[in-house]
Amino acid sequence: MKTRMILVAAPSGAGKSSFVDRAIKELPELEDVITYTTRAMRHHEVQGHPYHFISEDEFKNKVDQGFFIEWAKVHTKFYGTSLKSLHDAWNSGKVVIMDVDIQGVRTFKQKLPEGLKTIFILPPSLDELKRRILNRDKVVPTDLDVRMKNAAIEMLEATNFDYKVVNAEFEESYHKFKKIIEELLRLR
Repeated sequence: MKTRMILVAAPSGAGKSSFVDRAIKELPELEDVITYTTRAMRHHEVQGHPYHFISEDEFKNKVDQGFFIEWAKVHTKFYGTSLKSLHDAWNSGKVVIMDVDIQGVRTFKQKLPEGLKTIFILPPSLDELKRRILNRDKVVPTDLDVRMKNAAIEMLEATNFDYKVVNAEFEESYHKFKKIIEELLRLR
């Protein structure tokens, strides 16, 4: 079965968004589907990149309307993917690549198992992950303890993924990640 979708998961701060963003710039066959979230925008983000930022009420209305193929509460906020955005990408001949949480991967495996491949990005350690989160956010996130607890649980799920990459040094780790993606694109 040809690859139609590549899901990239990792604990918050492990580098999955950086990997996916760079792969999209370098590999025109890929398309990132912009998901929806109720979390606040970070200082370097804008509406529509990397998310559609909406209120919790708007999100719940979309859930009630059946807008999302998958959605989940992650840490303390909601995230969801519209089915229409996936079909739009596939109809244009693209392979969808998304960074998602563990719950999202499970849902996609149940609902769209054909042509789905998964990659898990691991931090070199939980201490390094915490350092990266603190450096990225520039302040101590109010949910840091929740993120670290979830990270330890999420890392146990790595064995259920098709591929794993440890993000110790970004360039070297990204090169391994990109080689996996290029191989999956060859299987189209």
